Amino acid sequence: MYREKKIGVVIPAYNEELLIKKTLNSIPDYVDHVYVVNDCSPDRTGEIVKEYAENDNRVVPLSHEVNKGVGAAIVTGYQEALKGGMDIAAVMAGDNQMDPIFLPKLLDPIVDEKADYTVGNRLLSADYRHQMSMWRFFGNSILTLLTKIASGYWQMMDPQNGYTAISARALGRLNFSQIYPRYGYCNDLLIQLNVWGFKMKNIPHPARYGMETSGIKYSSYICKLSWLLLRKFLWRLKMKYVILSFHPLVFFYILGTILSTVGIIAGIITLWEKFITGNNVLFVHGVLSFLAFMMGMMFLLFAMLYDMEQERNANGWY
Repeated sequence: MYREKKIGVVIPAYNEELLIKKTLNSIPDYVDHVYVVNDCSPDRTGEIVKEYAENDNRVVPLSHEVNKGVGAAIVTGYQEALKGGMDIAAVMAGDNQMDPIFLPKLLDPIVDEKADYTVGNRLLSADYRHQMSMWRFFGNSILTLLTKIASGYWQMMDPQNGYTAISARALGRLNFSQIYPRYGYCNDLLIQLNVWGFKMKNIPHPARYGMETSGIKYSSYICKLSWLLLRKFLWRLKMKYVILSFHPLVFFYILGTILSTVGIIAGIITLWEKFITGNNVLFVHGVLSFLAFMMGMMFLLFAMLYDMEQERNANGWY
């Protein structure tokens, strides 16, 4: 136990035969159970975990009969942690990328009831991300901005960081069947947590890379995840500001989107009229297009400001 709380660690594992044993060896003694979810690895990952569990009764081997993705593996671990009565469930990768020395920093805000979800932050300083490539940092920065807008956690950074901890009461409120099963689960999880009013906290820690290679190709991943974030963003607005409560910022988002889109389309048509058809309407139509676009942007910025205020408001959980 850690500060009188039962701690479970969920480890999603796919083709981790080289590093899974090293990862298990590093788990601190105060962790009560370790839920290792073998996501149908074709290598010896499952066999190694079962052998390890024979000598460490904290380790609970779990397996998927088909490969479902890292998000689905973590959900399987979360469900077992709830069944096992864990107060807090942390997630650590099976490639030994997460340094367990920082695990107490993720647990403390939850134990102190200052937050229900903590996530590592490798982007805070240049010293912490010195092992991170510029391309990876650039991709992470774009996804951070998009996830801020979609999730409503405007102070959050590094949402792709898999080093997390979550309280049992937050787990009990999540709809596991709706969580995205592959990379992108962490962004999806943040959106659900924001809808139900849970606070999250970033925990700075340095990036640590070793023998593992990232499975994320940011060029295609950002496009794919952007569509997921847009769908989930609309779901968050509907649930949080229309169904569970009401806030006029929804209308600001709608008007802002309509007016800015109209302004862009009208601007393109104005340029086409001027340079293709030869009609001298550039000034009048151009000014009207610009005004529509600027009004749209103003509505969007006000909607974001109201959303930021909602993040600061206290609610029944705290």
